[in-house]
Amino acid sequence: MDRQALKLYPVGIQTFSELRNKGYLYIDKTEHVYRMTHSASKYMFLSRPRRFGKSLLVSTLQAYFEGRKELFRGLAMEQLEAEWASYPVLHFDMSLGKHMDKEALENYLLYQLQRNEEDLGIPPYDSADANIRLTNLITGAHRKYGRQAVVLIDEYDAPLLDVMHEDRDLPVLRNVMRNFYSPLKACDPHLRFVFLTGITKFSQMSIFSELNNIQNISMLEDYADLCGITEEEIRIQMDADLEALAARLETTKDDVMDRLKANYDGYHFTWPSPDIYNPYSLFNAFNDGRLDSYWFGSGTPAYLIEMLRKSGMNATQLGGTMDASKEDFDAPTERLTGIVPLLYQSGYYTIKGGDERLGIYTLGIPNREVRLGLMKSLVPYFLTPDTLSVSSALIAMAKCLYRDDMDGVLQAMRTFLSTIPYADNAHYEGHYQQVLYILFSLLGTYADIEVRTPQGRVDVVARTPFTLYVIELKVGRSAETAMRQIDLKDYPARFAHCGLPIVKVGIHFDSEKNTLGDWVIEKA
Repeated sequence: MDRQALKLYPVGIQTFSELRNKGYLYIDKTEHVYRMTHSASKYMFLSRPRRFGKSLLVSTLQAYFEGRKELFRGLAMEQLEAEWASYPVLHFDMSLGKHMDKEALENYLLYQLQRNEEDLGIPPYDSADANIRLTNLITGAHRKYGRQAVVLIDEYDAPLLDVMHEDRDLPVLRNVMRNFYSPLKACDPHLRFVFLTGITKFSQMSIFSELNNIQNISMLEDYADLCGITEEEIRIQMDADLEALAARLETTKDDVMDRLKANYDGYHFTWPSPDIYNPYSLFNAFNDGRLDSYWFGSGTPAYLIEMLRKSGMNATQLGGTMDASKEDFDAPTERLTGIVPLLYQSGYYTIKGGDERLGIYTLGIPNREVRLGLMKSLVPYFLTPDTLSVSSALIAMAKCLYRDDMDGVLQAMRTFLSTIPYADNAHYEGHYQQVLYILFSLLGTYADIEVRTPQGRVDVVARTPFTLYVIELKVGRSAETAMRQIDLKDYPARFAHCGLPIVKVGIHFDSEKNTLGDWVIEKA
């Protein structure tokens, strides 16, 4: 298909009017917008990961409340809305308020207020206090336009995310934001609708100390697909693009759909929930005509890596699943005792299952793109800061793995590990289990460690599309010793019905040279 015939994908475009006026693809979410704006609650909060369409949703709400009916032609809202009233809208974008000290943040808030004052034609109140300026702006807009004001705050938590782990800066900046948001309660008679988006949930006692009636719609079933894209939406609105992508990748449409699903699908923001695709990665893939790491590659928050480091979570813990209660999702971010809720809020974990009776959810990594990205983020802690050397080693390993050549994989791994400086914690099998787990994960291969069998636990199990590998590791003891343990405890019997050929691998790690010593490979 001619590249010009494909739809226009809004990569990086977050303004509703631009999408509609310039013919970009828009996945119609206006039925949700109607439900939001006609509910009993006029204060709402939505948490979604970065680049999931929160800003576009805010822009859509702004266009709706400004009464711009022409932008909704052909969408669900056109049939649902009958009145199309116009309200004064205050739009605050906090996404640029990052990496700021107290003075810079206060100036940024004043800039945001000035921009809204100019847009609405409200004379600014002569005060440097953002609290007073916001109160004047809301009441002045109501008085001037004869309708209650609408307040839309995008990425409300952005100024605080990068200092979450800092005991000194967080309380100072939190107080600045609390002072700014506090008029929202006092100005209630002047407000038609208030909507906030963010990644994390900060406790109401810290920022919204008085505004205790915000409805958190983040995990409500009615809004499960409010941000993100369902498979049905792909097949209906992007069917021609699936065919075009399949032609460019020289494969079938069904295979492309399977690849898209493996890489970008798997998000659930409640349970039960439809599968949700990451819109940023999906649009980039269609726009570029290839599959790549788009969302994770667009920036891993520094606070997440810092929290991972402090939590001491290892690679296999991160790559597995964990349970969380409903209360964990509502825990104030600045008082979290574990990192799992933060991984969920940030989009690195998602809901994999749940038991409504017990109020328990099972969380895990949503898809291949996120899994590879998280494993790469752990490389400096378990392997080497030189990620370039990791990339070249992975290429050599991948070529061998694709040919089902485990001997070649281990040869490349030995060469790579021999280049890594000596590590104090490299004298026990658990360290090498983590190393193998990370490397296999980076190769896109399923891996698990300490897998239970009737006779014991297998150190590492790795599964490719062609073969299942049962791997036993020994530090300071021979590969033959490792193989004898596999045979003695009959580990392969545990996997007899997996549908794949089973190969046994015994590996000796040389702790003095900090790399693989020798190995034995046998078919089961």
